[in-house]
Amino acid sequence: MDEESYHGTTFKSGNSVALRLPKGMGIPEGTEVRMVKEAPMSFRIEPVDAPRRTIDISGFAGKAPGAKLIPHGDFDERPSTIAKRLAARDR
Repeated sequence: MDEESYHGTTFKSGNSVALRLPKGMGIPEGTEVRMVKEAPMSFRIEPVDAPRRTIDISGFAGKAPGAKLIPHGDFDERPSTIAKRLAARDR
């Protein structure tokens, strides 16, 4: 296993003891982490799985009772950017 080692010094932050995590560890800013104590002075840091956000859409039903869906075939075909690029290339 290829382990990387980082050196740091703890410091007082409010009523806590803190340790800065070097940017080189690749932990994005704002990541919620959990520290697991494995032995005295031995910890494992792992990301916390954030709960998936859901939206309650039950209140949307009936908000536009007169609205009608437009059938799919009523839209004009738009020229594709890719088709335009290919046509210009083939000239």
